[in-house]
Parts: sequence; C-alpha cells; structure tokens
Amino acid sequence: MAFVFTPTSDTKDARSARKIHIRRLYDVMHMCIQRNDFARATRAWTILAHCKEINWQTKWSTSVHLLSAKNPDDPEQPVEFLRLMMLQHPEDRETILKELVLRLINAERHREALDELELYLPSFPYQDNALLHVYAGLLCMYIGQPNSELNSRFNPSLLRSAQTYFERAKILDPYDSIAEAFLRKIQKLNGADTHSTDREESDDEEKPEAAAAPSNERPKRKRVRTAPN
Repeated sequence: MAFVFTPTSDTKDARSARKIHIRRLYDVMHMCIQRNDFARATRAWTILAHCKEINWQTKWSTSVHLLSAKNPDDPEQPVEFLRLMMLQHPEDRETILKELVLRLINAERHREALDELELYLPSFPYQDNALLHVYAGLLCMYIGQPNSELNSRFNPSLLRSAQTYFERAKILDPYDSIAEAFLRKIQKLNGADTHSTDREESDDEEKPEAAAAPSNERPKRKRVRTAPN
C-alpha cells in the first residue's frame, strides 16, 4: 500500500500531528477503496485534496477511479475529467490519453475513442508511442468489421488505416506480437477480398455472353384490338 509520508528512523525529522493525520486519512481512503466503500473513500479524498501537502492533480488516477466507481452508469464524468487533466498536465498526456481511450471503449464509444487517437497520433510525442498505434489499429478493425450477414467485407478504408497503424507500431516495437498477428490477419482479409472481387468480375463478364446468346423462343406478337364489323 502506498503512503504519502514514508516513515523514517531519523528522530531529528519529527512528524507533526498534521502529517500523521494526513497519512492515516490516506491509508483509510485506500482501505475503503479495497472494501468497495466508495462513499467513505470519496469523503476522505475530498478532505485530502484540500490539504496543501497533497497535490491532487498529480494523483488524477485516484480521482478517475473514484468518479467511475461512484457512478458506474455515468461514464461521462471520468471522461471529461481526463480531458481536463490532459490540458493541465502536458507531461502526463500520453498516460492520460491511454486511460481516456480505454474509458471510451468501455463505454462502447468506439468511434469517439478513434477520433481522440486520430487527433493526437500525428503529433509528438504520441506518434512514437507503439501502444497508442495498436489501440488505433484495433479500433479501426472493430469499427470496420461487417455489420450484417449480408455484408461479409470489412470497410476497406478502415482496414487500410488499421494496417498503417499496425505497421507503425511494428516499426516502433519490432517485438509487438499483437501488431504482428493483426497484420497477418489483414493480409488474409485482403487476399479473401481479392478472390471475391475476381469472382464478381468473372460473373460480370459472363452476363453479356448469356444475353447475346440466340433464343429459340418465337417473338411474341402484339395483340391489336380490332373494331367490330
């Protein structure tokens, strides 16, 4: 368990009653989290956040956890909090972006998660993060998959984007097994699409020949109504 103030054997640095109280309160908060008592954990964290000794902004992960645990049916609060933290803590943006994307995925907001990645991945330092490229590739694969039994093809545009993201992740991390596995999957899908397209083209070529074939049926004469004599 993590502590705010680590005990020290140096008697010259005597801890004040305030620091002892803050440490005990911090321990109580963690104990409440482990017991799923998020109401008490939130109250303890609210008190700690008002203490000058605690930089609550650097402990954004605790805030996100409490927000999501207290309101599991409302994913909007932790998402908006993470977006705010990205603006206030540029040095932690990569880590916060990972958490934001995962929160959006858990809320089944896959298109929004991909939009967030597409917004940040072209810029530094996100462009050098292999994991973020893997996330983007997986989201492209998920969104682009066939949405009905009648349509058995992946979205070609999203499939190309997924391949680009996985290839970039493989360059950044040559040992990334996930990127390698999905690149093989995409190659198989592209091969299947090529064979399917060839079959459709051959069918289209046969249709004009069938239409041009002579018919043994006699042409039907148009019936004309005649006037009575």
